[in-house]
Amino acid sequence: MASSKGNRVFVWIILILLFVGLIGFGATGLSGNATRLGTVGDKELDVQAYANALQSRIRAFESQTGSAVSMAQAQQIGLDRTVLGQLVTERVMDNAADGLGLSVGDAAVRDQVLAIPAFQGLSGNFDRETYREALSRNGLSVSEFEQSLREGAARTLLQAAVVSGIGASDTHVEALVEFLMARRDITWAPVTLSGAAAPRAEGDRPRVILPEIALDAEVPAPTEAEIEARYAAAPDAYTAPEIRQISYVWLSPEDVAGEVEIDEEEVRALYEQRISEYVQEERRLVERLVYPNAEAATKALARLEAEEASFEELVTARGLTLQAVDLGDVARGDLRAAADAVFAAEAGDVIGPVETDLGPALFRVNAVLSAEEVTFEEAAPDLREELARARARREIDRRSDEITDLMAGGAALEDLADRTGMTLGQIDWTAEMTGGIADYAPFRESAASVQEGDFPELMAFEDGGVFAVRLDGVTAPALRPLDEVRDQVIADVEAETRLRLRAERAEALAARIADGESFEAAGLTPRTAANLTRRSFVEGTSPEFIREVFAMDEGETRVITGEGFAAVVRLDATQPPAEDDEGVVAERQAIEERLGTGLAQDIYAAFATAVQSSTEIRIDDAAVQAVHSSFR
Repeated sequence: MASSKGNRVFVWIILILLFVGLIGFGATGLSGNATRLGTVGDKELDVQAYANALQSRIRAFESQTGSAVSMAQAQQIGLDRTVLGQLVTERVMDNAADGLGLSVGDAAVRDQVLAIPAFQGLSGNFDRETYREALSRNGLSVSEFEQSLREGAARTLLQAAVVSGIGASDTHVEALVEFLMARRDITWAPVTLSGAAAPRAEGDRPRVILPEIALDAEVPAPTEAEIEARYAAAPDAYTAPEIRQISYVWLSPEDVAGEVEIDEEEVRALYEQRISEYVQEERRLVERLVYPNAEAATKALARLEAEEASFEELVTARGLTLQAVDLGDVARGDLRAAADAVFAAEAGDVIGPVETDLGPALFRVNAVLSAEEVTFEEAAPDLREELARARARREIDRRSDEITDLMAGGAALEDLADRTGMTLGQIDWTAEMTGGIADYAPFRESAASVQEGDFPELMAFEDGGVFAVRLDGVTAPALRPLDEVRDQVIADVEAETRLRLRAERAEALAARIADGESFEAAGLTPRTAANLTRRSFVEGTSPEFIREVFAMDEGETRVITGEGFAAVVRLDATQPPAEDDEGVVAERQAIEERLGTGLAQDIYAAFATAVQSSTEIRIDDAAVQAVHSSFR
């Protein structure tokens, strides 16, 4: 078993690390003469590699958060340090692999290059010109990129050697399988407060309610003493939050946009710049299956028309995949000689053979995409608003220097409003407040942290607006008078009473069932649930229900409660994991892989740390700062 686990770990590492050379694919190139960020042993840290990796990480973070991230924000978050640390670790391992004489041949590098989709042309095959252009856009030469692939493959060999044969122990795996997949069979029934029957599942018999345990649906109204006791016992529940009296000035893009005039020529220029978004010619989603000669293509089409084979089976027979023959959405100009035939076909049709640059081919039309056009008149309002907001943001940037100078000269917020056109406002702010300026996270952070006497500071919003705040006063948290919160206190007392009465009734019923009485005799409608695992959820219960079930002994009856919920539960049987169950088999395999992967990562991290501690590392801070400056 250990051998199979080690193999799985090896495969996992190969898949994760095979294309590390592409970590920053898509970043723009750097200007300037500096090409070296530093050295790690005998290996250089490349400036462009760091720039690409940093831009890739920033874009990934933007995708996660849904908002743009500036270089300053990226540094504050620590993205730059994370990326640099990862690149240093990679070069440490490259240096170690080089020292051990590990490398791969040209054939292995070639296979990696051919497998990268970004280097494939319209035909779905590797295109050398596309390859060179893609590398050039990223500031890489062919030799540099292929060397990075070679080093990445060698690094993978070293990593695999370090963790080869590592796997989780059988004892550990079986313990987790037993814990996660052990089974329980229960009989249970929800307990209601009133004597009326709880909602019944279809087919359930009406239950008998015993008079001695029936309770009124409405709990008794609390006495004044109970109200006062609850009020005194839970002062935090009835305490008003801290209220901060905040004055602020705010200049938003919307405020400035109204002052901006956008020429018709500018709007039309932007429309023309984005014409491909607004005017799209008719297109088709197409797959192309090429044959060596017309006879083979004709025979294939005949098999298809006779329903002897599907298009997918024809693709497989050619040793290809649907992904390899998929051309995506294409226009007439993309298809050349095949354009008329393809565009005359309906969705789902297979046409051909058609002579193409690659030979006779069958085309399958998967969808017809009609031509679309958004006229200038239709697009103009949105474009004009976009241009106005962009110009407003630039105008706010320009005014920010003036505003900052005025603040440095001691101007109060009221003076700023008079002299710069900023909106002056006051707000009694609490942490729960929403709406208006309180919806902005930077404002909430400033409002929560500003102190009386602080010098106002000009801050920015994500939308380009700016603001400043001043704390005028603080109303400390205070216990609200009882008369003000009386309704809330009464509701809380009644809720507590309802929970207590339900729990008392449930405990009484559980005691009767534990003494041998049936659920039916106790006036409950039983439900059964079998083969429950710790990951199961029983409909109609609370999240804590399963945890409580697995804390019970076989034959035990107990009350399980949750928020607004109570049930009498009897544990009928405990069973080990079902060894012949596919879910158990899959879970065991997943646990083996998860533990093996975690152990391999830990061992490799320890190895990398040890190697790094004995490797000389030099970083050129000026080169690092030059990369950061290129992002601004």
